[in-house]
Amino acid sequence: MAENEQRADHFLELIRKSKRGKFKVYIGMSAGVGKTYRMLQEAHALLKNGIDVKLGYIETHNRKETYDLLEGLPVIPRRNIFYKGKELDEMDLQGVINNHPEVVIVDELAHSNIQGSKNGKRWQDVMEILDAGISVISAVNIQHIESLNEEIQQITGIEVSERIPDRVLQVADEVVNIDLTADELIARMKEGKIYDKAKIETALKNFFQVERILQLRELALREVTSQVERKIENEVPRNIALRPERFLACISSKDETAKMIIRKTARLAAYYNSKWFVLYVQTPHENTENINLADQRHLINNFKTATELGAEVIEAKGSNVSEVIVETARQREITTICIGKPHFNLFKSILSNNLFDQLLIKLTDTEIDIIILA
Repeated sequence: MAENEQRADHFLELIRKSKRGKFKVYIGMSAGVGKTYRMLQEAHALLKNGIDVKLGYIETHNRKETYDLLEGLPVIPRRNIFYKGKELDEMDLQGVINNHPEVVIVDELAHSNIQGSKNGKRWQDVMEILDAGISVISAVNIQHIESLNEEIQQITGIEVSERIPDRVLQVADEVVNIDLTADELIARMKEGKIYDKAKIETALKNFFQVERILQLRELALREVTSQVERKIENEVPRNIALRPERFLACISSKDETAKMIIRKTARLAAYYNSKWFVLYVQTPHENTENINLADQRHLINNFKTATELGAEVIEAKGSNVSEVIVETARQREITTICIGKPHFNLFKSILSNNLFDQLLIKLTDTEIDIIILA
């Protein structure tokens, strides 16, 4: 591409960004910390200052103090949909865009839309609203972040089905943590401010245990800290030019923990606000004639997860896995290679060919690091 064309594309990108709405996300460690309440408070403050703000979608969960804040706030009517014999409602995406307020409040960012909606997920609706030049204030719990899926499951024992890609938070102009201590959250639960009284005892014995709340709180604080550091990295001028980090996650077709490797690498890349890649090396034993359908499905799903998390997927062929990894790392200017523990199949394939030593030797002349992921 010619230099003039590059400059024109850069200017066009600046124009697009200036027309895009601003995006603010409230994040919390769990339900009941007050994210929706805070959004409604902010809506009242904006309205009082002459800002055209409207409610696109709010979920009060029948919490009285939250419901009371709806009074006086203009609402964009929801869209009614008949699904499996029931009348349900969703945010009216086109109604929001046609109404075109300066700011719209959209709750439950990780929500899955009813079948037949334009987009499968509400976060995708929000991206369209932002592209239309409307600013959005939204909210999400920490357990809905895609790359934290395994950690959340280990902490809570529950696999969260509704998740948002990390890049959704990365495009936010502001991420604000709504924080409570574990004792404060449990006190709210016991007072009936989060769930109906019939559910309180069960919730306290399961999800709302002090140890779990503390771990989720740490994750939420860590996430917001990471977002602030990213904002500083992007907006505060540096006097010293640093080499940008670029991560390469290496997976195999039979690697049962490939998704974990992908997600952990995604977290590292998000922390450093860096470009990252996922590499799969197809050996002669895994060509299209030899690889079984189950392994193919795993690969396709892992590629999909990687792409959703913002990676560029690289498929390469070669009998010497280590050589392909090193060559790919050099071509893509990788700073850190991420690989599984020795009992993972990819690592085994390297060791079984006596090539791990070669990999280390080849990397001694470079500035490429290796991270072995647990």
